[in-house]
Amino acid sequence: MDTKVWMYLAYLTISIGLTVWVARALTRNGMVFLDEVFADERLARAVNNLLVVGFYLLNLGYVTVAMRHSEPVGSTSVAMEELSLKIGLVLLVLGALHFFNVFALGRYRRNRLRQLATHPPLAPVGRLPMQHAYPPVPHGQGTPPAAPSQGVPPAVPGQGTPPAPPTPPAR
Repeated sequence: MDTKVWMYLAYLTISIGLTVWVARALTRNGMVFLDEVFADERLARAVNNLLVVGFYLLNLGYVTVAMRHSEPVGSTSVAMEELSLKIGLVLLVLGALHFFNVFALGRYRRNRLRQLATHPPLAPVGRLPMQHAYPPVPHGQGTPPAAPSQGVPPAVPGQGTPPAPPTPPAR
């Protein structure tokens, strides 16, 4: 066999071995993440299996398409350089697929948690002083009318009572 055939055999062996190893690691360690993302173990297992199948299809498809090398391979050093380039590209594709999946599932998890949240993400720090439509009335100038039910918030402890609206002039 010539050098090119040995290069192809080494490329397929290393690429398929890396693909299987990474897929098993992602399957085993990704279940914890998927359980958290979906909050349903059965759904997480199904999505995990679908992701593994898609991972195998995409990566092994890329490995077979990228295997072709049209130029002659005259020496072992040229074969090693071409082999390292091809395996490096396989590793980059593996990494890109992994980060895309983690990014997409992380966004899905954040949206799901945001929808389930019953309180604001941050507690209020304080209160702003109330702005009233009417200026305050000095004490002793008549009885103020009943406060409207809308627009006047209840008094906040420690801030005193809100000023009453002015009384209309007598006729």
